[in-house]
Amino acid sequence: MQKSSITVDVTLDQDKVPQQILWQASSNGPEGPQAAKAMLLAFWDGQEKSAMRIDLWTKEMMVDEMGDFFYQMMMTMADTYKRSTGQAELSQAIQMFAGDFYKKSRELLEK
Repeated sequence: MQKSSITVDVTLDQDKVPQQILWQASSNGPEGPQAAKAMLLAFWDGQEKSAMRIDLWTKEMMVDEMGDFFYQMMMTMADTYKRSTGQAELSQAIQMFAGDFYKKSRELLEK
């Protein structure tokens, strides 16, 4: 059986706000750590029937970037949901919401 590890290192400032997020996957090879401005990590606890999550972003993450990030994450979730459940109709509902979200986020930035 093959095993892979993902490491996330977060540097915090004096107020415990993330200054830097670096991640590396053992399967990525010798490229070294990759920088990120934000991350969302979620696990499903089958016994408790609840999601455990870690949401972090740095001060450098701009509002427009966060909108793009959430849009892309929602589109990814729609695809994952469809592939894992076969429920195309609900996947399309997530995609439609994501599209509306993206449009509204852009409109708010223009104000």
